[in-house]
Amino acid sequence: MNDAAKPDIFYPSDEVVQQANVSDYEAMYNYSVNDREGFWAEQAETLSWYKKWDSVLDESNAPFYKWFDGGEINIVHNAVDRHLENANRNKMAIIWEGENGQVRNFSYNGLNREVCQFANVLKSMGVEKGDIVTIYMPQIPELVFAMLACAKIGAIHSVVYGVFSTEALASRIDDAQSRVLITADGGWRRGKQVDLKSIANDAMQRSPSIEVCICVKNNELDVEMEPARDFWLHDLKALPIASSKCDTEQTSAEDPLFILYTSGTTGKPKGMLHTHGGYSVYTSTTHRMAFDIKPQDRWWCAADPGWITGHSYIVYGPLINGATIMLYEGAPNYPYPNRWWQIIENYGINILYTSPTAIRGLMRFGDRWPAKHDLSSLRLLGSVGEPINPEAWRWYHHVIGQDKCPIIDTWWQTETGGFMICPLPVTPLKPGSATKPFFGNEMGIVDDDGKEVAANEEGKLIVKNPWPGMARTIFKDDERYKDLYWSQQEDGSWRYLAGDSAKIDEDGYIWVIGRMDEVLKVSGYRLGTAEIESALVSHPKVSEAAAVGLPHELKGNAIHTYVILQAGQVGDKDLEQELRAHVGNEMGKIAMPECVEFVDALPKTRSGKIMRRVLKARALGQDEGDLSTLEE
Repeated sequence: MNDAAKPDIFYPSDEVVQQANVSDYEAMYNYSVNDREGFWAEQAETLSWYKKWDSVLDESNAPFYKWFDGGEINIVHNAVDRHLENANRNKMAIIWEGENGQVRNFSYNGLNREVCQFANVLKSMGVEKGDIVTIYMPQIPELVFAMLACAKIGAIHSVVYGVFSTEALASRIDDAQSRVLITADGGWRRGKQVDLKSIANDAMQRSPSIEVCICVKNNELDVEMEPARDFWLHDLKALPIASSKCDTEQTSAEDPLFILYTSGTTGKPKGMLHTHGGYSVYTSTTHRMAFDIKPQDRWWCAADPGWITGHSYIVYGPLINGATIMLYEGAPNYPYPNRWWQIIENYGINILYTSPTAIRGLMRFGDRWPAKHDLSSLRLLGSVGEPINPEAWRWYHHVIGQDKCPIIDTWWQTETGGFMICPLPVTPLKPGSATKPFFGNEMGIVDDDGKEVAANEEGKLIVKNPWPGMARTIFKDDERYKDLYWSQQEDGSWRYLAGDSAKIDEDGYIWVIGRMDEVLKVSGYRLGTAEIESALVSHPKVSEAAAVGLPHELKGNAIHTYVILQAGQVGDKDLEQELRAHVGNEMGKIAMPECVEFVDALPKTRSGKIMRRVLKARALGQDEGDLSTLEE
C-alpha cells in the first residue's frame, strides 16, 4: 500500500509485519549501537561453540580488531554438523539445476557425507590446518563441498570465479602460494561448454607452487591430465581414504577461514582475509534478520559462490540458518528469458536475491515472460552489487513481486563480509535507497576534510565502528589494509573508508551513489554515474546505460553515455537528442550527456558490474588495463 502523500514510499503489508523476525527496527538498532558487544554476544549465542570467547571485541591493536577472541568454533560445525542432530538432518540443503536441465538434490545428511569425503581426500593429499587451497570451478555442488571441506579441516580456501582467465587464476595462486588446486573439466554457459581444465593447466604452468590438482568430471570433456599431479575426484572418492566420516577441526574464532580477492578495477587484486568466528556470527545474523528467514524457506541467491555474495549468502549464512538453497549453473535468459521465472515456479522459491544488472537485463524482455509463470511463492526480493535505479526497483517490485514482496536492497563489500546497510521486511521503502544501517553499525557521510555533511549533501561513506564480519587484513599486506581502508581520528577512534559516495536524507535513509572514482565533476558540480544511468533507464526505450566522464576544456569533464535499448527499439539521431533532453529534464541541464552512443553490450565484470574505466579507456584510445575480470 502506498501513502498518497508520499507516493515514493512503499509500506509493508500487515502479513509481512506480523511474521517478521524483527518487528521494531528502531528499538533493536538503538540497543545494538548503545551496547554493541552485548548485542553481538547475544547473536553469537545462537551458534554452537566448542569453547566460549574470552572477550567479544578486542580493540587493543585497532584497526586490526579481534572478535570473540579465545573462543573456539568451526563454521562447518554450525553450517552442517549441528543440523544432523535435529529434524534438519533429512531436510533439503541444496537443490541444484544445470543449464542443460540436469537436477541434483542433497539433504543436510547427504551434504555432510559429500563434505566428509572431500575433506578426507584433501587430507590424503597432505592438506593440513592453515594450508591455502585454491578452488576454480563452475557453479556446481562440488564447489560448495570443496569450500566446506577446506573449512572443516581448518584449511583456508581461496575461490577464484570459474570463468576468470589464466592470468587472473595464476596471479591468485601465486599470491596465496597454494599447493593444491581444485577444478573441473568444464562448465556450461549459454549452451556452450567452458573448458576450465585447459585454463587451469595454463595457470599451473605459470604457478609452480601447485603440486596437486583435483579435477571434478562435470562435462565429460576430453582434457589433459598430468600424471602424478592431476587426479579425478571420482577416482579418489572410490578409494578407502574417502571415508564418509571426518572429524571437524576445532578452530579458534580468529583462525583464517578464507581469502577472497577483490575484482577491483585498478591495482593488484587484494586478498581479503576472513575468519571463522566473527564471520559466522555476522553472516548468519544478517541473513536471518534482513531476509526474515523461516525454517521452510527455499532461498535463492542468484550469484556465484566465487564472489563474496556467494560465500556469505549462498553457502555460509543460509546453511548456518538451516535454509534450503537453490543453485543454478547457467545464464538467466538461456535458452529463453523465462529461465529464472521457470525455476522459481518449479521449486517454489520464497526469496530471490540478485543484482540490478540481472534485473535490468530481464526487464528488457518485458512483462510477458514472467507473466507465463506462477511466482506467488515469492515473499521477499533482494538486490545486491550496486545501487538499483528506481525504474528497475519498481519493475522488480510490481512485475516479479506482484506488489507484495518487500525489496531488501543491500549495500556491502567483499571487505565487510555481510550487509552493512539494508532494510528489514518491516521497513518502509524508498526505491533506490539502501535504507538504514544494519544493527550495530553507525554510518556517516563526510567531506574531503572528514567533516560530516548536512542532510541530502553528497560525500564519502564511512563506518564509525568495527563489526564481526569485517575482513581482518589484506593477505600478507597489513600496511596496505590499514592505509586503504582506515583513518584515525583525533580522539584515537578509527573510521572505515568505504570508497563510495553517498548521501543521507532527512529521514535518515542512505542513498549510495557509487564508487568515488565513479563520481564526475562537471563544471564544478558532482554527479554520480549511477544517477545519470538511472535517468537514462527511466526512459521507456532504454534497458541499460553506462556513463563516463571524458576530459573537457571548459567543464572539466563531459558526460559520455552508452545505451542498450529495449528489444525491438532502434537508435538514431532523433532518439539520441530525445535521451539527452530526458536526462536534462530528470537531473537538470548540467547532467545532459555530451553524447549518447547506442551499443549492443557493455563491458562488465563477471559479477555484473559495469567496467566504466574500460569504456573511458576505449574512448580515449588508452590502454584498457587488467581485463582478467571482464565478462566475455
